[in-house]
Amino acid sequence: MHQGRRSGRAYETPVNVFSTPDGVRIALTYGVNSDWVKNVLVAGGCCLRTRGQKLSLTRPQVVHDPMHHGTRSVERQILRLLGIADFLTLVESHDVSEGPSSHG
Repeated sequence: MHQGRRSGRAYETPVNVFSTPDGVRIALTYGVNSDWVKNVLVAGGCCLRTRGQKLSLTRPQVVHDPMHHGTRSVERQILRLLGIADFLTLVESHDVSEGPSSHG
C-alpha cells in the first residue's frame, strides 16, 4: 500500500516480490517512472501485504540489475523476455518510528 503524492489516497498495486536478507526486492514491471514507484520513493517506504503478512518497508532504492540477482531461474527468464532489469529494494522496518506513514 502506498500513498498518492498529490491525492493523498491510499493505493494498492500488484507487484512481483522477491525476499532479501533484510527486506524485499520488487521487479519494476510497470517501469521506473510509474506513479507507484514515485510515490514510494517520495514517502520513503510503503506497506506490503504478501503471503498473509503485512510488512512495513523503508529506504526504497531503485536498482538496475540485468543479472536479476535473487530471482529463481523461471522468474529470471520471464523478466529477461519482458526486458525488465530494474528493481525497487526496500528494507523491512521493525521500528515503527523508522517506517513510512500509516498510509505508506
